[in-house]
Amino acid sequence: MITHLKFVGIPVRDQQAALEFYTRKLGFEIATDQPFDGQQRWIELRIGNSATRMVLFTPQGHEDRIGTFFNGSIACDDVEATYRQLRQRGVEFVREPVKEPWGTSAIFKDPEGNQFVLSSS
Repeated sequence: MITHLKFVGIPVRDQQAALEFYTRKLGFEIATDQPFDGQQRWIELRIGNSATRMVLFTPQGHEDRIGTFFNGSIACDDVEATYRQLRQRGVEFVREPVKEPWGTSAIFKDPEGNQFVLSSS
């Protein structure tokens, strides 16, 4: 049976710059960083204790996905505290924390322009 989502891909042009952003600013950890082909590396990042990893990789022909909205949400315990911490690290937010009936969320972007919802319930 299916047990979990193994990874999600984040399309990027500059893998090294993306790696530095996700590890230094967001605090993700490198799980795998190895050559993939002559042009890219296969970079998997761990997020806390989550079994799901993020992969900084753009499949050939999918370059138009770089800089788009990620259809998903990154969870944290406290959006407002995480927002303050990430802002201090230089992460750019396109929407400050907003309280909704279902929880609190904010939207940030990476150096490639990819946008992510940060949320808690």
